[in-house]
Amino acid sequence: MLAVIAGGGLVNGLALDGLPMWRQVVFVGLAVAAYLHGRYLGVARGWPVLVGVAAPAVGLMAVDLVEWAGAVACLGVFVGLPWGAGRFRRQQALLIVELRRAQELVAERARLRERARIAADVHDSLGHELALIALRAGGLELAPDLSEENRRAAGELRESAVVATDRLRRTVGLLRETTVVPVGEGVAELVARAVDAGMVVRLEGDVGGLPELVDRAVHRVVQEGLTNAARHAPGSEVGVTVSRRAGEVEVRVVNALVGGLRSGASGGVRPAGPAAGGGLRPPSPSSHGGTTEDGGTRAEELAGSGLVGLRERVELLGGVFRAGVDGDEFVVCARVPVRGERR
Repeated sequence: MLAVIAGGGLVNGLALDGLPMWRQVVFVGLAVAAYLHGRYLGVARGWPVLVGVAAPAVGLMAVDLVEWAGAVACLGVFVGLPWGAGRFRRQQALLIVELRRAQELVAERARLRERARIAADVHDSLGHELALIALRAGGLELAPDLSEENRRAAGELRESAVVATDRLRRTVGLLRETTVVPVGEGVAELVARAVDAGMVVRLEGDVGGLPELVDRAVHRVVQEGLTNAARHAPGSEVGVTVSRRAGEVEVRVVNALVGGLRSGASGGVRPAGPAAGGGLRPPSPSSHGGTTEDGGTRAEELAGSGLVGLRERVELLGGVFRAGVDGDEFVVCARVPVRGERR
């Protein structure tokens, strides 16, 4: 490619007054070759070769300063500018590829962080149950009226529970986060903390007696919804609805994109009722936010990586997660099954 550019410059430097069309053709060829070089071949490491081959063209015109200056200007216009344009397009394409890779890395890191949180939850809940098993087996082992065979079996059960606890701790203990959800904090306490921070939140429903992992998932959905509302729609009223149905719990967090929900002058929890509009609407698959029940929705990409990890958590529990724009509202909705209850 450099040889073509240099050869064109050499031909252009010849005194071909009898063939005026030559130079016009050469100019077009120079521009195309320079653009292709900058677009596809990257940084040129053969520019010394180009200069060496094109030097005779400059020498041929050195006798006339005006022609020499005009030739240099033409080379700048028909070689330098096209090469710069091609180089710009190459850098733009490389940048797009890097941005896509960065987005994939962010999503993957969010999934890994959420899996780490779930592993810590499993460690806390299952480790606690294993510790209780070991404690009860130890008490049974000390019972005075127990036969020697049953006492030995109780001791083996206690040792197995201790070993299982140690293995669980070694497997997922290192994944524990330094910042965890406050012990015993429910959705009401979470909303109260958001209100204390100045948000306007309308809370409806209450959930009690949920399994620990499901309760933590509900807490995370509300937490992420409040975080996104505070970040992307500050000052707007946020509606939080938690409803318990047969076999599942549903949680929705809704905030106005522009002003669809009422905003208050100061933070406060507003009780929901008929005046609240009859509850929160589910996100519509046809709305322009792009809500689907598949992974990787456009809304999640716009709202941040937290929704990606949240979807991972809900789906690992067998639930359904949706997030997106519904009319003039942004809706985060999750349905998580409660095992042991009949649907």
